[in-house]
Amino acid sequence: MRMPLPVLAVLALAACSPEVPDSAAGVGFDSYDSYSARREAALQGEMTVRPPADPVQAAPEAPLSAIAPQATAPAAPATTGAPGISDEQSFEAVTARETIESDRERLEAQRQQYVVVEPEPLPARPGKTGPNIVAYALSTTNAVGEQRYRRVTLLGGESRFQRNCARYASSDLAQQAFLDAGGPERDRMGLDPDGDGFACYWDPRPFRQAVNGG
Repeated sequence: MRMPLPVLAVLALAACSPEVPDSAAGVGFDSYDSYSARREAALQGEMTVRPPADPVQAAPEAPLSAIAPQATAPAAPATTGAPGISDEQSFEAVTARETIESDRERLEAQRQQYVVVEPEPLPARPGKTGPNIVAYALSTTNAVGEQRYRRVTLLGGESRFQRNCARYASSDLAQQAFLDAGGPERDRMGLDPDGDGFACYWDPRPFRQAVNGG
């Protein structure tokens, strides 16, 4: 009996090809009979544990906490029980220990501790202090060099002016001495030759600006 050529080719391939391995072998899968036996034992309360065949599967599974960090709950707020820290701003803490009566008593105790300081008069200046150049500056309106008072021009008046002004450590002291000697109407010491009322280059503008905020 002669077989067709295609049939002979299929038989030749089947004889030469290696045996197809079981895809479940070696990866921890049981045969149907083993699975059925363990299922029946589990139903009867006699569950058996079969050690895994693969060494990789024998390693214990890592817990989830080792893979992803667990979310931690937010820290509780710090309590106000520490010494030196007041909890007066905590509504729960105050209402837990205070009442309307205790608040009234505390307010009354605080009122009794108030001390009223009565104003006292300013102390008087001892002795003679001379003219007040600040008050004089505020009473004037003319500019420096603008003549307001009549002066007699004497021979050597400029040198006398320089010599007499050099006696004072500052123009403020020269202006005070000028007013104390009868100025600004009179200039006995020649400290105000231009007659503007200001001795030895004294300038009233800083005092005016301080009062006017300029």
